[in-house]
Amino acid sequence: VIGANDVVNPSARTDPDSPIAGMPILDVDESRTVVVVKRSLSPGFAGVPNPLFAADGTLMLFGDGKDAVLDVVAALLNG
Repeated sequence: VIGANDVVNPSARTDPDSPIAGMPILDVDESRTVVVVKRSLSPGFAGVPNPLFAADGTLMLFGDGKDAVLDVVAALLNG
């Protein structure tokens, strides 16, 4: 997941009192492992905290999306 927040927030599906309740989301929280690339832990446009970021199967990589992906690709290529 690169840069997304509200569209991957499981609160839209699990919390009927959330301001984003019922909003269509990508169910990435159902993955065994998910890597999220973001500049910070700031809430998205809706201002709702995202529990995905603290989930056991979530790996957070902080930084600019393009730079982070290029760094990961370079690390994989250089072993």
